[in-house]
Amino acid sequence: MEPEKERTGRTPKKGRKRRRVPNKLVGASEVMRDRWDLEKRQQPEAKKACLSTILLSDTREITHGQLCELLKYAVLGKSSVPKPSWCQLFHQNHLNNVVVFILQGMSQLHFYRFYLEFGLLRKAFRHKFCLPPPSSDFLADIIGLQKKQIIGDLPKGMEGSLPSSSSEVSINLQNDPIVKKYGSEKVSLTRCLLTKEEMKTYHFPLQGFPDCENFVPTKCCGSITNNSPLFGLDCEMCLTSKGRELTRISLVAEGGCCVMDELVKPDNKIVDYLTSFSGITKKILNPVTTKLKDVQRQLKALLPPNAVLVGHSLDLDLRALKMIHPYVIDTSLLYVREQGRRFKLKFLAKVILGKDIQCPDRFGHDATEDARTALELARYFLKYGPKKIAELNLEALASHQELEAAGLEPRNTEVVQQLNTSVLECLDSVGQKLLFLTREADATELSSSKNCQTIKCFSNKEVLEQARVEVPLFTFSIVQFSLEPFPPNLSEEMSKRMKIKWMEMSTVYAGPFSKNCNLRALNRLFESFGPVLSVTLTLESHQPYLCIQYEVLEGAQLAIESLDGSLVEGTCIKVQRPVTELTLDCDILVNELEQDSENRGTIYLSGVSETFKEHLLQQSSLFLGLEALILPKDLKNGKQKNYCFLRFRTFGSAHRALGILTGKNWKLKGRHALTPRHLHSWLRGLPPESRPPGLRVIPPPSEQEAVQMLNLDHPKIAAWRWGRKIGKLYHSLCSGTLCLILLPGTESTHGSLSGLGLMGIKDEEESNILNCL
Repeated sequence: MEPEKERTGRTPKKGRKRRRVPNKLVGASEVMRDRWDLEKRQQPEAKKACLSTILLSDTREITHGQLCELLKYAVLGKSSVPKPSWCQLFHQNHLNNVVVFILQGMSQLHFYRFYLEFGLLRKAFRHKFCLPPPSSDFLADIIGLQKKQIIGDLPKGMEGSLPSSSSEVSINLQNDPIVKKYGSEKVSLTRCLLTKEEMKTYHFPLQGFPDCENFVPTKCCGSITNNSPLFGLDCEMCLTSKGRELTRISLVAEGGCCVMDELVKPDNKIVDYLTSFSGITKKILNPVTTKLKDVQRQLKALLPPNAVLVGHSLDLDLRALKMIHPYVIDTSLLYVREQGRRFKLKFLAKVILGKDIQCPDRFGHDATEDARTALELARYFLKYGPKKIAELNLEALASHQELEAAGLEPRNTEVVQQLNTSVLECLDSVGQKLLFLTREADATELSSSKNCQTIKCFSNKEVLEQARVEVPLFTFSIVQFSLEPFPPNLSEEMSKRMKIKWMEMSTVYAGPFSKNCNLRALNRLFESFGPVLSVTLTLESHQPYLCIQYEVLEGAQLAIESLDGSLVEGTCIKVQRPVTELTLDCDILVNELEQDSENRGTIYLSGVSETFKEHLLQQSSLFLGLEALILPKDLKNGKQKNYCFLRFRTFGSAHRALGILTGKNWKLKGRHALTPRHLHSWLRGLPPESRPPGLRVIPPPSEQEAVQMLNLDHPKIAAWRWGRKIGKLYHSLCSGTLCLILLPGTESTHGSLSGLGLMGIKDEEESNILNCL
C-alpha cells in the first residue's frame, strides 16, 4: 500500500514565482497561500464564466424545471430571468456556448454500474447531481415547452405588488397540484389532515419511533369530525450546544384568541439566539423560569381530546416541543406546490389573506401572528375549496416574487411570465437559434418547433459526426444519442448487485484477535473511523475475527489504511474486504473514485463533535478555500452524525486542511473523499439486499454472452464507447462552453430508474473561481 502523501500528490515547491499574465493558470497552492495578493496584480486576469454547486444539497434531486432555470439563465443572464435556485453561474456574459448531450436510455445505475468505463466523463466534470425518472417528454421539460399559463386578475392581496392585467385566464386547473391532490370540489376537515404515512414521510414525531422515545404525547385520542376544534401553533427556537431548542410557544384558538403565549428557558447553553427570526434576545430570556416540561404539561391540559393542530412546517414545532400529536394540518403541505417545493407563510398570507406578516422593519417573527395566520389559511381552504385557490395561480405569483428578489421590475404580464417561457423563446429574444441533433426515429416535439434547427440522422454515429461540424456554429446545441436501455429484468438484477457491491466494499474483516479480547474497546476503535452499521464476531476460523460494516465507504477504507498490519491488543492483525467477484476490482475502483473530479477537492473526517462547526468557523483563517461543510444527520432523529465532509475549491487546499485536521491539535481521523454527495441518497433508494459472505452472484446468461461476444449494444460496451467519444467531443469544444451530460433515467411499467447529470464549463480554471467570489 502506498503511503498517503504519495497517493495524494506532491507538495508544490516553495518560492515559486507567480506569472502575472492574463488568462494563465495560477498555481492553486500559491493562490490559496497568498490569496490577499490577488488584489496587487499589475495585470488583472480576464474574467471567465464559472460554476458552483455549493447550494446543491447532498440528498436532493434536481428537477427538470430547475435544469430549465439554469439553461435560460445561461442564455439571457440576470437582466431578464432570475438566477437558478440550485447552483451559481458566475459571469454568465462570458459564456461562449451551451451544449447539452443527452444519452437516452441511460440512468444513474448505468453510470455507477459501469463507473470505470466512464473514465473521461467522470474526470472532466466536477459537478454531478441526481435527476428524477423522466416524464413522457424529457426534452420538453428541460427546454420549457410545457403549456404556458397566463396570469389574469390578481387576488386583492396582491394588488399594488403585481401589475394588473386584463388578460383572459387560461389556466389548466386540472394540472394544478392542489387540484391533483384534493380534486376541485370543497373538502372536509378530515380530508385536510395528514395521514400517518404522510406524517412519517415528512418526519413528524410519531409514537413508537426510535427517535421519539422521550417525546410526550398530548393524549388527544378522541374521534375527529368536521366540527373538531382547530388550534394554530407556532414555536420559536434558539441554537444551543445540543441543537435547536424551544424559546417561545404560541397557541391560538379558532376565534383568533391567543390561549397560550409562553417564553421558555432552554435546558442547555445557548449558542445563538437566532434573534433575526425569533425576536428573542438574552435580555428577554434572562428572567424566564418556564421550562420545556412546564409548557408540555400546560399544552396537554389546554387541548381537548379531539383537537386539531394547525401550523406551517408543523413538524419542526412539534419536535421543538418534544411532543406527539396525531391530528395535524400543515399549511405548507395543504397548499401544495409543484415538484415538492413549499410556499412561504409570508407569501400565502399576502396572496390568500391580503395581510403583511414578518415585515422586515419588525424585530423578528411574531409567533402569535404566525400561529393565527396558519389557522386563517386552513379556514380559508376549508371555506373556498381547492378550485378557488387553484384559480389564483399561486405558482405564477411566486415566480413574480422571485423575479423581484432577483432585482427585476416587471412592467406587464409577459415579464411576470418570464419563468414560464421556454429556452427557445429566450434564444429568439437574443436573435439566436437552437441546434438539435438526433436520430430520425427519435424526433420529438422540439424537432418541429419554431427557432430550432433540427438535423435528423440515421444513426448515433452520424449524430456524433454531425456534432463535430455543427456544434461550433451554434450558441446553444442539444445533441441526443439513443442507447438501448437495460431490459427490466436486467435492471432489477443490476440494482441488486450494485447495492451488494457497495455493501461489500464498505465491509471489512479484521483479525485474528485473542479469544479473550476486549470487544468493547475494539468496537470503539473501529467506530473511530466512521459510522458503523454492524459488528459481528466470526468464529469460523481458529482465532476470532470481526466483521465490521460501515455506513460510508470512506470509513471502511480509512480502517484498512490505518490498521492493516498494525499491532492491536498485542496481535498483528490484517484488515481487508471480503473477496468476492464483486470486489475483485475494488482497489482500482477506490483509486478512481478518489481521482473523480468531484471528490478531489473534498475530504472526509470522522470523530467530529457537535461543536465542530463552531470551532471550524473560529479558525477559518487556517482553511482558505473552504466552500462547504456537509454535516450529515440521522434521518430518524435529526441528530448530527459523527462524521462530515469538507469541500474546498482546489485539491491543494483540501490536502493542506486534511493535514491540519488530522494533526495533534484537532485529533480527527480522515482522508480524501471517495463518494460524491448525491450517491449516498441514491444508494439508500436501491432495493435492500443482503447475502451471506461468499455467495456467488452470477450475471444473467444473456449478459454473460453479450460481454463474451463483445456485443457493441451491450450497456457495458456502450458506456465505454460513448463515454470516450463524448469525452473527446467535449475536449474539442471551445473554451467557455457550458456543457451538460444528461442520463435521463428510464420509466416503464416494471419500475423507474433515476437519472444523473454531469456539468462543467470547458477550461474552467481553479484560479478563476477565486475571481468569482
